[in-house]
Amino acid sequence: MARLVLKFGGTSVADLDRIRNVARHVKREVEAGHQVAVVVSAMAGQTNKLVEFCREAAPLHDAREYDAVVASGEQVTSGLLAIVLQEMGVNARSWQGWQVPIKTDENHGAARIREIDGSFLTERLEQGQVAVLAGFQGISPDNRIATLGRGGSDTSAVAIAAAVKADRCDIYTDVDGVYTTDPRIVPRAQRLERVSFEEMLEMASLGAKVLQVRSVEMAMVHNVRTFVRSSFDDPDAPQAGEDGLPIGTLICDEEELVEQQVVTGIAYAKDEAQISLRDVADKPGVAESVFGPLADSHINVDMIVQNISPDGKTTDITFTVPEGDFERAKKVLHDNREDIGFQNVEGATDVVKVSVIGIGMRSHAGVAAQCFRGLASKGINIRAITTSEIKISVLIDSAYAELAVRTLHSLYGLDG
Repeated sequence: MARLVLKFGGTSVADLDRIRNVARHVKREVEAGHQVAVVVSAMAGQTNKLVEFCREAAPLHDAREYDAVVASGEQVTSGLLAIVLQEMGVNARSWQGWQVPIKTDENHGAARIREIDGSFLTERLEQGQVAVLAGFQGISPDNRIATLGRGGSDTSAVAIAAAVKADRCDIYTDVDGVYTTDPRIVPRAQRLERVSFEEMLEMASLGAKVLQVRSVEMAMVHNVRTFVRSSFDDPDAPQAGEDGLPIGTLICDEEELVEQQVVTGIAYAKDEAQISLRDVADKPGVAESVFGPLADSHINVDMIVQNISPDGKTTDITFTVPEGDFERAKKVLHDNREDIGFQNVEGATDVVKVSVIGIGMRSHAGVAAQCFRGLASKGINIRAITTSEIKISVLIDSAYAELAVRTLHSLYGLDG
């Protein structure tokens, strides 16, 4: 017997037929003797509708009331799934985030989980009851519902798995695992059997949409073994591969990986924007004067390139921000122009970040040189580069995105 947390996303619970299919997955695990908690998202498209209602009601709405509205989608799904499970003869009860309670910070709309007391849920599970939990939400210090931001149900599921000391957390989604790259771009992309927390964190933050970044962070911190599985598989079909593990991708500690490839996958992110500050005074503190105000405005900066002028008096600073923050970032810079001391701002949104990821890169030389050589052979110019122990990211013109992904996928032997 194991203790499992199962998470089902919006497409998996899109309508009552899909919810009934989810219930069959849950019932299968219960009949196998497992203790089961389920975390659900809102039905596909419902959160978008609720967000739009808020915007139509008032463009500058109260974030606390926004949370009260958008959290209702998960409440509906959890209640419906509990009803369907009960109809199937499964002892189930739905719970909202505030009832657990999942305690968050005060940042409404994008709250972070501070604490979950797992004793209440553990007691229910030990009594043989399936706990169906509304994902994406918790309760803030002001005793209000707080939502965790888009993709927050993944984070809810991993946090709950950690709180109840689950044996694993199964994330059911509309794909059957994590692939070496986007199969829509590279049809020969391969499903990964296992991937380390670190690699998945890089892949999620660099464009892979399978898991939300914060959920991977939490899984890594609490060492929650996480599976990515397809909810569209027949619940009655064989659920385990040759190794006895579910069919999908296991995200786990690096020590569980039997064989470490040099490169695990290629990720890409189209929602990037490039900003360049020209003729900035080259003096101590100038970087803080640029990036301090951006940080205060909660704008994430990624790639940073600084070029010194021949006379050593001025510098050009180029960096990237999420495309959604492009205009806001430029305004912040203009508002602080006097302190920064730049001549002008240039920007571009027709860029894409392509990344090569793999823990095997730590012990292999020449991976970056291969990347640059391969892109050059296709006539692809690199605007900026950033690296870490297990990744190389390059910023290129968006017109070359698919060519770059296909080129690098083949170059590192990832084609099936």
